[in-house]
Amino acid sequence: MKVTEYTIQKAELKNNCPECFNNDGLVLSFIQKELENAWYRKVEDNLEVKLFCTVCKTQIFPVRWDEHIERVYDYYHKLVSPKPAKTQYKKRFWLALSSGILVIIAALFWVGYKMI
Repeated sequence: MKVTEYTIQKAELKNNCPECFNNDGLVLSFIQKELENAWYRKVEDNLEVKLFCTVCKTQIFPVRWDEHIERVYDYYHKLVSPKPAKTQYKKRFWLALSSGILVIIAALFWVGYKMI
């Protein structure tokens, strides 16, 4: 199964990094995943959030966020508009489904013909 990540929104923050205390380098990213295999393509509805400091090259997890980062996160979370969650079936799925239905109909006709 192939997983593709799309960055929906990226914002550079002016808050202090909890690791290096630099205020020019925090990047907040909202990421949405799309799963794809031979039968279907599915866009997930949940968003993944990553906060990364480009100065000290570390990812800051939500446990280390202070109240200022939380406020900025809430603001940007309201602004983000993700892709709608949906499942799109591929041609292979529809061919297998229709051929399965045709086999069932043929079997029913065969049983009905044998009863006569």
